[in-house]
Amino acid sequence: MLTERIDRTRSRSRTRRRHDDAPDTSALFARMAGLEPGAERDLLCEEAVTAWLPMAHRIARRFRDKGESMEDLQQIAALGLLKAVNRYDPTLGAFESYAVPTITGELRRHFRDHLWDLHVPRRVQDLRNAVRAAHRTLTQQPGGQRPSVAQIAEQAGLTEDEVREGLSAMESYQARSLDAEMSFSDGGGCTIADTLGEPEPAYDRVAEREAAKEGLSRLPERERTILYLRFFRDMTQIRIADLLGISQMHVSRLIRESCARVRREAGELPA
Repeated sequence: MLTERIDRTRSRSRTRRRHDDAPDTSALFARMAGLEPGAERDLLCEEAVTAWLPMAHRIARRFRDKGESMEDLQQIAALGLLKAVNRYDPTLGAFESYAVPTITGELRRHFRDHLWDLHVPRRVQDLRNAVRAAHRTLTQQPGGQRPSVAQIAEQAGLTEDEVREGLSAMESYQARSLDAEMSFSDGGGCTIADTLGEPEPAYDRVAEREAAKEGLSRLPERERTILYLRFFRDMTQIRIADLLGISQMHVSRLIRESCARVRREAGELPA
């Protein structure tokens, strides 16, 4: 069974298109396979990495439009290449067939773990990858058109809600600036910030009135009347004093004490 699998792998590798940056290092890997870890094997490993580095850089260029510098991408790809060289078993087929997914996986893992502006749960990241792979498969089929959510769900083995969640994360590596322009079908435009709501001051007034109700209801009738005339009818303390037949200083003291009592009832002052 193992022999048949090796034969199939080798057959696929012979029919796969070879790139100019795919050197013949079969003899080098055969020598490495017979060596124990040590200085000699390390030198051969370094030679193999150097030979295949152009291929790793080519793979890194596929990710150049995702917000990471080309130099960093090449370093990550080189790390993936080093892992591939160290783990490669020559009996299981061509090195390129093993190295390409290893390097690609290292690059994708870097984006998944380090380049999201917001923390995105691993489950959502995995959904995104599954949806993207299914979407690519469906669009590459002969006569393939833009697939529907139901088609992607069937291809990926997901529910339609999971597909929608994955689609929403497709382009979520980086947050957009609030100053980013938005355009509309009628030719108009605005920034994202223009579409955001603003705090409604009336909400605070409603909350303050509700908080004051309990304290106001416990005041004597005269104090409630004084507060009503002062703050709702905008009467001066002198006019209130004349209306109630008391001194202006008495009115001032009653307003001060009543307001303090209401604030304590609302929890704004210590009891």
